[in-house]
Amino acid sequence: MRELLIILLLIISSPDMNAEPASGKHPVAIAIHGGAGTIIKDNMSAEKEAAIRAKLEQALMAGHKVLINGGDALDAVTIAITTLEDSPLFNAGKGAVYTYDGSNEMDASIMDGGNLNAGAVAGVSRIKNPILAARAVMDQSPHVLLSGSGAEAFSASVGLKLVEPAYFQTEFRRQQWENSHKPATAAIQSATDKWFSTVGAVALDQGGDLAAGTSTGGMLNKRWGRVGDSPIIGAGTYADSRTCAISATGHGEFFIRAAVAHDICSRARYLKIPLTEAAEAVIHKDLVGMGASGGVITLDPSGNIGLVFNTPGMYRASIDTRGKATIKIYRP
Repeated sequence: MRELLIILLLIISSPDMNAEPASGKHPVAIAIHGGAGTIIKDNMSAEKEAAIRAKLEQALMAGHKVLINGGDALDAVTIAITTLEDSPLFNAGKGAVYTYDGSNEMDASIMDGGNLNAGAVAGVSRIKNPILAARAVMDQSPHVLLSGSGAEAFSASVGLKLVEPAYFQTEFRRQQWENSHKPATAAIQSATDKWFSTVGAVALDQGGDLAAGTSTGGMLNKRWGRVGDSPIIGAGTYADSRTCAISATGHGEFFIRAAVAHDICSRARYLKIPLTEAAEAVIHKDLVGMGASGGVITLDPSGNIGLVFNTPGMYRASIDTRGKATIKIYRP
């Protein structure tokens, strides 16, 4: 794992930001998200919007640099998500929401579309970057999903950084948690602050392989070790280089029940329809029919990007195979 981190740092420090894929190589593409929900422009300050856009751009460019310098999709997904985990602006890593008891519990997963390998962690509270732990589970263990103290012990054994739980606590999230326990503000929050602020990334590399990853602090006020869709392969994350790379954000219980990520991929593969068309059917019809909110980012083997959601907004950014970058927050 130390070698992986060194490689990623070397890639990021490379000065060749505008390099083109070598002749004969597959065009690259990447998309990221920072959560979907009731994200309304009138409710956000200009300063906060600018900060969120800047962080999305930083994560997007970090992942894209990996790809244009010949790195693989897994490394691009990993570095993009760690960038978002290190920011207090998103509900993952440093900015994780609080549980009912006032702690922070995080989940993450990653999947290699080239060989269908996957790794995930759930209910962790001391791993600085849960996506690195998910990557280590995939690369350095025979398992797919580790949870709680066991996942933390494993992460320590492979050299990942553990921190004190206080590292994840931010004033914004504390105020959000405290307000949610006040009857006078809880009703207002439930109506206006419905935000599924998971982060995720999907990428296509020069070898034509796809990868996907997702990381989250879970649901505000969750109890009893609740785990959502983010660490569940086939629900919140799925990648198969023949068809898809998908990262989801939404009400996890519904995304698990509908096996959203795998269902989208399977529809595209078996029905031979565009991946975005399959995503729109699941997000706008099936989930809406279930009363569920959320969205997905998708990427197919040709580099076609989908940013599909049924909420007022989704933090999202992408760079397509032509090198065109897009950063958006609100519904058009």
